[in-house]
Amino acid sequence: MEISQEMIDIGQRAKDAARKLAFIGTETKNKALAAMAEALLQNQDQILSANARDVQAAEEKGLRRSLINRLQLTEKKVSEMSEAIRDVIALPDPVGVGEFWTRPNGLRIQKTRVPLGVVAMIYEARPNVTVDAAALSLKSGNACILRGGSEAIESNKVLARIIAEAAVKSGCPAGSIQLVDKTDREYALQLMKMNKYVDVIIPRGGASLIQTVIENSTVPVIETGTGVCHAFVDKDADLEKAVNIVFNSKTQKPEVCNALETLLVHEDVAESYLPLIGQKFKDYGVEIRGCEKVRAILPYAKPAQEEDWSTEYLDLIISIKVVRDLDEALDHIYKYSTKHSETIITENYTTAQRFMNEIDAAVVYTNASTRFTDGGRFGFGAEIGISTQKLHARGPMALPELTTVKYIVYGDGQIV
Repeated sequence: MEISQEMIDIGQRAKDAARKLAFIGTETKNKALAAMAEALLQNQDQILSANARDVQAAEEKGLRRSLINRLQLTEKKVSEMSEAIRDVIALPDPVGVGEFWTRPNGLRIQKTRVPLGVVAMIYEARPNVTVDAAALSLKSGNACILRGGSEAIESNKVLARIIAEAAVKSGCPAGSIQLVDKTDREYALQLMKMNKYVDVIIPRGGASLIQTVIENSTVPVIETGTGVCHAFVDKDADLEKAVNIVFNSKTQKPEVCNALETLLVHEDVAESYLPLIGQKFKDYGVEIRGCEKVRAILPYAKPAQEEDWSTEYLDLIISIKVVRDLDEALDHIYKYSTKHSETIITENYTTAQRFMNEIDAAVVYTNASTRFTDGGRFGFGAEIGISTQKLHARGPMALPELTTVKYIVYGDGQIV
């Protein structure tokens, strides 16, 4: 594929910036981040005006309400984006962290963390990703190239310009933060082939976007996976606790990847538990798709189809299945899980430990909502995505995951 001169220029600026960013001190990076955080607040009206244009266009296109919720910014959300940057300031700089040892022949070896270089993000209609990705990249010494979805283009243009200008004024090199402002698919595909300029690509969005990047990129990819997240209500569960956890996991923010999609209920508590959670879901407007046993207890549930068990709804829809025991729950999760986040609600320590040990997922919970799978809630300040792969990062990715290692060896004439 031929790379356009415009994309080559973006890549070269990022590569030049990354070379300088790798050696900029923590104080300068934190100063730039503070300026970025303040610039968001100072330019709030401009940001919200641009976002309103995006939201209006999305509504005219008839996009789902859940997608519009992801897209829409408010004064509170702008303030939260600013605060997330300040949280990153408070985190330790991973660059230069390492260990040191001496070999019997006198060689002194230092293993130290260094930036990845140029990080490219390809993502959908979430303007906050523009800010989170830029802040984490900068703090870890990386230049970033951002390519958001067409639905958020006006918001992203304003956000990227504001934070990029603030960073440069604070001593960071030009090209540290760049946005690809062309929304044609061709430009995303070019970015995926820019091995000469880009060190890693991180896709963040739905299954279709992630799969497109995996299949087309020649640049190394850190895969952020979709979230078909499960909750298992065990026979030894505190049912009131189970209602609260399951309801929160599904409804607190249904359009995100750590929201609950499938509920598994032990048959011993199905008749007592399902009417409680079912009525709460019904009152809130959650559509229930259930197996035959569920529909016998909740006649208003729609019949679940095979594809429901593997669907990331990102909406007020949930699939529910009654299972015989823990083994059947584990088998179901093993078959349909995307290895994102899974939770068990139980007061039985042995059952909980078996679930935690046997589930293969980035994050596994006992008696807690799947909505906690988040960089901020884990104390990382922000996140660049949630990885469901095993190399080189897994779970919420923040500063350490945006670095790699270098070995520095000191000798005094040693030869092999």
